[in-house]
Amino acid sequence: MSVSDVVLLSPSRSWGVLALGSIIFVLSFVINSEFHFRVLAMVFIFALAAVGLNVLMGHAGVVSLGHAGFFAIGAYAVAIGPAHLGLSSWSSMLAGVILAGLIAFLIGRPILRLKGHYLAAATLGFGLLLFMVLTNEVPWTGGPDGMSVRRLQIADWRPAGAKFWFWVAGCMLVAGTWLAINLEKSPTGRALRAIHGSEVAASVNGIDVAHYKLIAFIISAVFSAVAGAMLALLDGHVTPSVGGFLLSLQLVTMVVLGGIGSIFGAVVGAAVLVLLPQFLTSLHEYEHAFLGLVLILCMITLRAGIVPTVAAALKRR
Repeated sequence: MSVSDVVLLSPSRSWGVLALGSIIFVLSFVINSEFHFRVLAMVFIFALAAVGLNVLMGHAGVVSLGHAGFFAIGAYAVAIGPAHLGLSSWSSMLAGVILAGLIAFLIGRPILRLKGHYLAAATLGFGLLLFMVLTNEVPWTGGPDGMSVRRLQIADWRPAGAKFWFWVAGCMLVAGTWLAINLEKSPTGRALRAIHGSEVAASVNGIDVAHYKLIAFIISAVFSAVAGAMLALLDGHVTPSVGGFLLSLQLVTMVVLGGIGSIFGAVVGAAVLVLLPQFLTSLHEYEHAFLGLVLILCMITLRAGIVPTVAAALKRR
């Protein structure tokens, strides 16, 4: 990204970011339960990861089935840094984000030259490989049982409670959404959309396809690493499941459900996938079956995703 990729949003493009920030602000006064603050903090965290993945899938047209690997890098960084390296939680988070970006750069150069299902399989292989490392390196990661995460410290204050992370995750989501929308309207974003439309046509018009796809891959990895670090600090414990295939699949589902290419669609998709199970707990053993049925119906009736379909319907009216 260059300086030209970060610009002030015009009023027509800033209303969504302002609306998102307003909703978070209002919710902070409506909610008075630690449990609800925790659930909404998780919504914001996964929404941030989904927004980053949407940059890769919606703009560059690259499907990643191993993106939970970058999520896990951020999560384990804030656990391993203080426990084994003597780093602070802040330094560990920064190191995890840098490491995720570096790994995305190193593996992105070769695998992003692949096409179609070969590319998806390569990203899946990365996620599975990292999951195996986290599971087997017991001295460093605690193995399948995971490891505890040291509480964040600001000077002499150790913030605790879900409400604190509600605000941190909410602010990070607003900032991440603002950056993603800026990227979408920037020269880099236009190049990515051209690549999504046709790599051949984009290449003929002088766009370095490999370069811009790599940029999108690194940006999405950084978003996921930040989200993973916040989830680990919120929970106070981390296990290899944060790098598992199931989480990668959930992130892809969030993007597709909300609407591929829609920044706010990724937020809505994350909210649906995190909140819906909370409303279905009364179904007990039928919870997962009903959740699957709801998702199937959404994909059949809202083929473009929730946000693009609703926006198109409102525009027609």
